[in-house]
Order: sequence, then structure tokens, then C-alpha cells
Amino acid sequence: MTELEVLTIGRVGVDLYPQQSGVPLAEVETFAKSLGGTATNVAVAAARLGRRSAVLTKVGPDGFGDYVRSALERFGVTSRYVATAPNLQTPVVFCALDPPEDPPLLFYRSPLAPDLTIEARDVPWDVVDRVPLLWVTGTGVSAEASRSTQRAILHRRARRGHTVLDLDYRPMFWPDPALARPEIAWMLDHVTVVVGNRAETEVAVGTSDPDAAADRILARGVSLAVVKRGAEGVLIATAEARWTVPPCPVQVVCGLGAGDGFGGALSHGLLSGWDPERIAVYANAAGALVASRLACADAMPTHEEIDALATRVPRNDQ
Repeated sequence: MTELEVLTIGRVGVDLYPQQSGVPLAEVETFAKSLGGTATNVAVAAARLGRRSAVLTKVGPDGFGDYVRSALERFGVTSRYVATAPNLQTPVVFCALDPPEDPPLLFYRSPLAPDLTIEARDVPWDVVDRVPLLWVTGTGVSAEASRSTQRAILHRRARRGHTVLDLDYRPMFWPDPALARPEIAWMLDHVTVVVGNRAETEVAVGTSDPDAAADRILARGVSLAVVKRGAEGVLIATAEARWTVPPCPVQVVCGLGAGDGFGGALSHGLLSGWDPERIAVYANAAGALVASRLACADAMPTHEEIDALATRVPRNDQ
């Protein structure tokens, strides 16, 4: 296999999207399925941009698990590191497009999602050592065995290359934010890039103020802090400088997956050696394009689509 450029670790699932928009879930009549899950979508988004990517995750021994593997390969993401949890089911997620900007999700991940059972024996340690960009998530430390495994991965990685933490805080995966904070914050000392929205930085570093959050993240030895500000754009910061990139106006069809499209484009920009502001403009445009479409993995944009939108965004140093 050609050497990988991106390895993401964590959540996978089958997303079921209503074919009727703007109605409560109880009134939806038909659904369409799509590949989903934060880490999985980021790998797909990176592959759409030409990067050789893989996701380390687990599924159940069921038809949806078979679908995950075939869908990954169809998107150009190797399924080599998708293991099977014998006694669990592949997660299913229902989405209600009401409202479309921030659709509520109904997760079926009980009693435990397979992706939270990743163990050391599931990890391709040689890939962890060599891959230029490794992507981990906050959800990955929400339960054992994946918590200990992800910690071991970050210890082994030792901040080599680009080691990216997606804060990815989902309240439904934690009993309390106070329990999530130390687990997610621990990872700040073991990564080079941190990306999250204001609510997620509140959990990780105790503030939702973008500049203050960036300061606290950078103080932990992180090289690049990215704080997504929704309709106010994105803040991207290094120890030397910071930039605020305005949003890309689009007609929102479904807000789900926008952050993952952002993440795949961020990964591409990091691997390309771009300056931080260029990365933020490009990633912001990718996220906006996903928000203007229905579904997650299927909605990930191409270079040409991103460039066409990104060129309309002004670049202004702060």
C-alpha cells in the first residue's frame, strides 16, 4: 500500500438523513443513509482532496459494518484499519433537519459503540510512528478501552509531525462536562494542533472567548490553535501571530459535517505547508460548502469547489 498521509482515529457510524426537511423526526417518512462519524468524515474529506487517508475505528459484525467498509473504499479511504467488535452493533445516527442549521441528532450507540473499544492490539503502531498527520478526538477519551489506547498513541507519537486534536465535545457521550475537561485537557500537552468551536474550548480550557482560549491552548505547547466561531468566522493562532477569517455566506441545507469538511481541508493545508491564514480561509470555505449540502461524507468538496469559494474571502491580518 502507498504510504499513508493521514490517519484519523475514532467515531464511525451510519447516518440516516430525512428526505423531508424542516419537520420533526416523528413526522419524517423516509430516510437516506450515508457514512458518518467525525474521524471518518475527516478521512473522507482529506481523501477527496487527494490525500492518502485511513481511519482507525471499529464496527459491529453486521450489514452496517459491511457498508462502512465498502463506503470508505468507495471514497478512497483504506478500510484496512477498521476492526470488528464481536458483540456490539455498528452505530446508527438519525438526524432531524429541524432546524437545518443545527439539526438535532439521535445516537444509537448502546451499550457501547465499537469505536470506543479500540485496544492496543488494534493499532497499526508503525503507521502511528510514520504518518505525517495523525488526527485524534475528544470523543475518543470518553470511555474505555479507547481512552487508554488514545493516550498510549499520543505518548508513542510524542508530537511528531502534525498531531491534531479535534476537541469534538459531544454532551451525550459524557455524564458531565466536569468529567470531560481533565480527559480532553490532558491531550493538549501531547499534540501540535488543536481545533474546536467555542463551546468545546469552554470544556477544554475553561473559556469560550476565542482569543483567551487560543492563549491557553498555545500555552500548553501547541503550535497552532484553531477556534471556530460559527457565523463570525474562524480564529487561527500561533505563538507569533493570529488571524480572524470571516465566514463564507451560503444557504445552509444541513449544518452536520461542516466541521469535518473543515478538518479535512485543514489537514490538507497542514500537509501542504501553507501559512495559517491560507489554511483557515481554505478550511472555512470547505466547511461552508458542506453546510450547503445534505449528508456528511457524500458532501465533502473538491479542490476546485473550495478554491472557487475561498477566493471570494478577504485576507486581513489582525
